[in-house]
Amino acid sequence: MVQKLTPLHKALNLWAVILIIWSVYRAYFRTDLPIWIDEFIAKPLVFILPIYIYISRFEKKNFFEDIGLKLNNLVSNIVLGVGIGLVFFISGGLGLILKSKDVFSVFNNLGFYSIIFFFTISLVTSISEEVLSRGFVLKRMYEDSKNMFTAIFLSSILFFFLHVPILFASDKMTGFLLLRVMFSDLILSLAVSFIYLEKRNLTLPIAIHSFYNLSLYFFL
Repeated sequence: MVQKLTPLHKALNLWAVILIIWSVYRAYFRTDLPIWIDEFIAKPLVFILPIYIYISRFEKKNFFEDIGLKLNNLVSNIVLGVGIGLVFFISGGLGLILKSKDVFSVFNNLGFYSIIFFFTISLVTSISEEVLSRGFVLKRMYEDSKNMFTAIFLSSILFFFLHVPILFASDKMTGFLLLRVMFSDLILSLAVSFIYLEKRNLTLPIAIHSFYNLSLYFFL
C-alpha cells in the first residue's frame, strides 16, 4: 500500500524541484545573462510562481495570508527590519576597514543610480528568497514539528543548500571569502527564521535580508 504523503513531504518535494531547476539555471544560463534577469525574472518564476500555484490551487489558501505577507504594523516592521539589517550592512563596511580599505570610495565609485539599482535588486532578491524559505518551508516545518528550534535549524540548512548553486557558480567566491559568506548566510537564516516565527510577518525578514544582500553587493 502506498503511503500518503504528508503536507510537509509535499512541500519539501516542491522545494527539491525548485532547487533542481535553479541549479540547472545557474549552471547553464547564469554566465550569459545580466544580474537583473536573475533577480527580477528568473527567481520570481522559479521561487515564487510554483509556491503561489501550490498554495492557492492545491492547498486552497490565500497566498499572501499563508506566507505571512501582511500590511498590519508595516511601518514599524520596516523600521525595525532596517535597524537590524543595518547591523549586517555595517559589519560589511567594518570588514573593509579592517582590510585598510576606504569604505566611502565604494559609494563614490558606484554612483547614485548604481546604488539605487543594487538596493532594488537586494529588495527583490530578499522577497523571492524569504517567500520560499520562510513563508513556505519554515512555516510548514514548524506546523509539522511544533518545535521552533527544530524548524529553524532544518529550514536554515535548506536555505544554505538553496545558495550552493549561487556560491559555487561565482568566480569571486573562493577560499576564505566563500566560507565567510556561507557562514553569514547561515547566521542570517537563523536570525530571520526566529523573527518570522515570533512575529508571523514576512515584511520584517524581507527588510533585514535586503540590507544583508546590499552589504554583499557593496562590500564583497
